[in-house]
Amino acid sequence: MRRLVLAAVLLLGMGTVTPAVAATHNKADAAAGWLARQLVDGERFEADFGGQKFPDQGLTIDAIFAFAAARASDTNAEKAITWLARPEITTGYVGTGTESYAGAHAKLLLAAQVRHKNGTSFGGVNLEAGLRALLAPSGRFSDRSDFGDFSNAFSQSLALIALGRTSGGTPASSVTFLAGTQCADGGFPLDFGQATCVSDVDSTAMAVQALRANGDSTNADEGTTWLAGKQNTDGGFSFGTNASNANSTGLAAEALAGHRPAAAVKARQFLRSLQAGCSAPVVNRGAISYDATGFDQTTAPRATAQAVLGLTGVKLSALDGGGKTQAPTLAC
Repeated sequence: MRRLVLAAVLLLGMGTVTPAVAATHNKADAAAGWLARQLVDGERFEADFGGQKFPDQGLTIDAIFAFAAARASDTNAEKAITWLARPEITTGYVGTGTESYAGAHAKLLLAAQVRHKNGTSFGGVNLEAGLRALLAPSGRFSDRSDFGDFSNAFSQSLALIALGRTSGGTPASSVTFLAGTQCADGGFPLDFGQATCVSDVDSTAMAVQALRANGDSTNADEGTTWLAGKQNTDGGFSFGTNASNANSTGLAAEALAGHRPAAAVKARQFLRSLQAGCSAPVVNRGAISYDATGFDQTTAPRATAQAVLGLTGVKLSALDGGGKTQAPTLAC
């Protein structure tokens, strides 16, 4: 009789115990798990300006990419893409009316693809058509805005990667345009049309992924060579002349993986050195700090998201959502 009563209770969902969150020794999984627990309501990031909160679609997408790279925290990834698909969140990011932003269209289209959503009907917007409409005769994907054109190497690279995953493919002119921005030293600049071409680590890491995904291995290889030459002795990469940081190192390690294996290994070792381990407060374990100065809650989410890309080495063009549903904790 007792067995029958117990079975009935369990079937009714009474007295059940919620399974404990899985613990992992995998550094990327643990980082993705920590990142998932930072999401507001488990679905989004917010930006704080003077005490006022605003939706942070860009960082939320970064988290989706990290979850896909680690193949972890899939439940939160689905909540995040559902939040991004709310019409007011979508249009608040990509623009509406006379405003239309190339980078936002490209990044959100890639996020939709990673989560297996329809990029031609997302949040009431045809992201693919909107992005293609921003292609200038020069081959540059440019913003259409009353505030100016802020498109750059990131928006161009993301556009090439996202459109390369569509049936229509990437416009050849846009690949030629990105390749044509390459500096004489082999790297790529952040901003286009500057009097002096100054190569940038983050932009080069993005550009070489975009070019390689679209068949331009020659310019991608030159960029990769320049990138590997910018690695610091600690294995990390810097923004400008500053010390090594997780954001730049994560992107660089992702780009180097499979092409400069020794440099990629050193970069991953640097990223692991920034991860909060078992001696850290429980709530911080798994997080990756921006740099060696230590954990900072304001910078750790973005640093962790980009570091996961480097820890896994999964290219943006190959990201595919799914995997473990839970947000794992670091095993201690």
